Amino acid sequence: MLPARTALLTTVVLMTSCSGSGSAAPAMSAAVTDERSAKDDPTPGGSTVETRFAAPAGFTRSAAAPGSFGAYLRSLKLKPAGSPVHYYNGAIKGRHVHAAVVDLDVGTRDLQQCADAVMRLRAEWLYAQGQYDRIAFSFSDGFSAAYDKWRQGYRIGVRGNSAYWTKSAAPSTAYADFRKYLDAVYMYAGTLTLSRQLQQKPVAELAIGDVFIRGGSPGHAVIVVDVVEDARGGRRFLLAQSYMPAQEIHILKNPNSTDGSPWYDAGFGSVLETPEWDFRASELKTWPHE
Repeated sequence: MLPARTALLTTVVLMTSCSGSGSAAPAMSAAVTDERSAKDDPTPGGSTVETRFAAPAGFTRSAAAPGSFGAYLRSLKLKPAGSPVHYYNGAIKGRHVHAAVVDLDVGTRDLQQCADAVMRLRAEWLYAQGQYDRIAFSFSDGFSAAYDKWRQGYRIGVRGNSAYWTKSAAPSTAYADFRKYLDAVYMYAGTLTLSRQLQQKPVAELAIGDVFIRGGSPGHAVIVVDVVEDARGGRRFLLAQSYMPAQEIHILKNPNSTDGSPWYDAGFGSVLETPEWDFRASELKTWPHE
């Protein structure tokens, strides 16, 4: 069991939480009615990102090697068309910013927010591939929370302003224990720590799995879950996010679309406008060694 957060780690966690341009978290209400309908989805019957969202006319999907992170994101399972976004406590998100909802649990605690969702998808892919030694996320004090250590029975403790490992459980790679690992990561990692872990990348080279991220307070992160290209090299892409309070991961609408398409144009200029956050083009990053 994790001890109470220290002052330093608590401060950093608060600094790295998602916050809409510094605004307060949206209110939750179980009584909110989601106005979404099946017609909002290009292919309502599609059950994955790839089958739900057809490439726009003149575009084809970029290559994604079998077993790659890109292939995993493209094959993410989606909830039925018309599904609302739920918060961790079961309440429905009132703002209708999504084109689809990813069929992945959000947990029952207010933990899986924006950067957490990005880390969740990355970790889920690596876990499914059995690449346990590549699952690791940094804390504010420089501590590397490596799943390879967790699965050996070590757990994370905090002394003063530093995190440390302590052997307190039996070795396990069970999914339930993996989820506990992720919850521990969410406690002490966020937009600031993840932005430091990722590497800068030009928008001209945007690919599936890349992340638009601003670390700090306020901060936010969204992940590219699909990319298409045309014969002239033009690219369009889909984005997914979680937000605060913790909520189901969802595919974002494009607020500037004139035809209701959720695809974003990679030629967006210096600022990428998403429903709940605006990113600078310079805030695109990718995973090391990708």
